[in-house]
Amino acid sequence: MQNELNIVGVQADLIWENPERNLAFFEEKIIRLSKNTDLVVLPEMFTTGFTMKPENVAEKMDGKSVSWMLKMAKEKNLAICGSLVISEKGNFYNRLVFVLPSGKIEIYDKKHSFTLAGEDKVYTSGSEKLIVNYKGWKICPLICYDLRFPVWARNTENYDLLIFMANWPTIRIKAWKTLLKARAIENMSYVIGVNRTGKDANNYQYTGNSLLIDYLGEESSNLKKNEVGIIKATLFKDKQTRSREKLGFLIDMDAFKIEQ
Repeated sequence: MQNELNIVGVQADLIWENPERNLAFFEEKIIRLSKNTDLVVLPEMFTTGFTMKPENVAEKMDGKSVSWMLKMAKEKNLAICGSLVISEKGNFYNRLVFVLPSGKIEIYDKKHSFTLAGEDKVYTSGSEKLIVNYKGWKICPLICYDLRFPVWARNTENYDLLIFMANWPTIRIKAWKTLLKARAIENMSYVIGVNRTGKDANNYQYTGNSLLIDYLGEESSNLKKNEVGIIKATLFKDKQTRSREKLGFLIDMDAFKIEQ
């Protein structure tokens, strides 16, 4: 087990439906990271922006974007995750792809479709939560709108790190920051939320506000609003464990069952 986990989130002004330029941007950021980086988190639909026209950009799991993730993970000896538009068996998915340095791929299909934008009409929702075991850390990666549903994010698996990647617009950014902190506190988990900046083709504005939050709700971010760049932190599992054992909040949590 590795006590320390060095995590990086990349906040980007995504180029609309342009995987080539977006991948080039992220590669430039990733190749500059220090050798001790363990995990890189990218935004939701990091190759295209939050498009409701998946037929224009959808890729297969053996396509160029997942292949690029495998290449980056191997060359930099780190894990990398982000969501992108995937076509599979006649359906489109907003799929989170988590690539380990070994080349192993794990996936999570976004459960909560954003009906306000019509995501439910074009993308197939997932039904299975993903817990990734990496360097002795249990990691739960989720996508954007999932943030509003605390029962789905509930720490019943005793995970150590909760990830949210998003295209969360400025108009509702107060909810983004508030809910990220709430998910960290109620689950006594480290949380990283990685959002985009800029304006998309639908004229929605994004200010980023990517955050790293510890298990007691203390937040840190070294990026200004609207700034393109990275947030990073070293997470300490022993400190989190001691706090959980001392306070016992997870032991006392209510039980919920999600009906499919």
